[in-house]
Order: sequence, then structure tokens, then C-alpha cells
Amino acid sequence: MYPTGKRHQRCKIYDSISVMTDTSTSLNASQPPASIALEKMNIPHQVFKHEVPVLSFEQAASDRNQKPEQIVRSILFQIRPEEFLMVLVAGPAQVDWKKLRQLVKRSRVRMATEEEVLEVTGYRIGTVSPFGLKNQIKVLIDASVLKEDEISIGSGVRNTAIIMKSAGLRRALGESEIVSLLEST
Repeated sequence: MYPTGKRHQRCKIYDSISVMTDTSTSLNASQPPASIALEKMNIPHQVFKHEVPVLSFEQAASDRNQKPEQIVRSILFQIRPEEFLMVLVAGPAQVDWKKLRQLVKRSRVRMATEEEVLEVTGYRIGTVSPFGLKNQIKVLIDASVLKEDEISIGSGVRNTAIIMKSAGLRRALGESEIVSLLEST
């Protein structure tokens, strides 16, 4: 389904086994947590490792031979004290705060701090994934995420991404609501 080997001078892609029989011996210790979680759900994907540090959104897309609209960001919001919500959005577009507040029926919503992101998800900013989270949280999928057939998303490890089909993401997050939260352009 996905090609293996070198795709670009500054990156490598490795296929991930989607069906495993004995996870205690089959998982690679260096395998990103999101990949481990996806394997447990039998969701096909690739682990993509950048060979140089990623310094921009545009660089990430270019290195992965993708359009910016194929890069999915996992953004954590605090909607009540001690209650968080993750929103998945594709591309560089911004979440419309008014739409988000209306959806969660709260007058005050804010982005989680760097410390809260780590505490709630177990991941550092720039590596966040909806898969393999430290704590169970509600995840909303913006419709923009499902427009592209192939997407990439955080893996839980710096300079490493997960490349997968958007249908696989939808299947893995089956209980998540599809919403429209992006600012109008």
C-alpha cells in the first residue's frame, strides 16, 4: 500500500506491520507510541523519520512529499478546569474560537499550556498524536482532515510522523465527532 525506503533526501519511511501476534516481543523499543497504538488497532500506517530537524510546517510537508493540507495538527484545549479536548485540523488554517466555544457550550476556552499538553497527552508540543495518549480525552475531527486520502500526524516522537490513510484515522477514532471548526477564509 505504501512505498518503503527513501522518498526524499532528508527523510526515510518505514512500513509498519499492521497485524501483530505477540506484541511483547514484536514491538521495537524505538517505535513511536502512536505507531504502537495503531498496530494494536490493526490500522495500516508508516513511520516517517525526518533526517534533519523540522523547523517549520512547510518543511514538514515538503519532506514528506505532501501538501500542507495533508499535515494534521492535534491541538489540545482546556474547556473546563481539569477538562481537556483535542481537535484535529488539517493544514495551517486556524480553529475558529467562536465555533469551538459554541460547540462545547462554554464562554471560555483556551489552548492548553506546554506543561498541560505533556501532562494530559504524555507528548511534547510538536509531537502530539490522538493515538497512545496518556489520558483518555475527547477528540474532535475537523472535516478538513478527511478531505485528503493520505495524511500525516504526530507520532509522539520529535522529528517523526505517522503517515496513514484518512479512512484509517477515522476508523481508529470511530467514536470521535466530525465537526467544522476552521475559520472561514
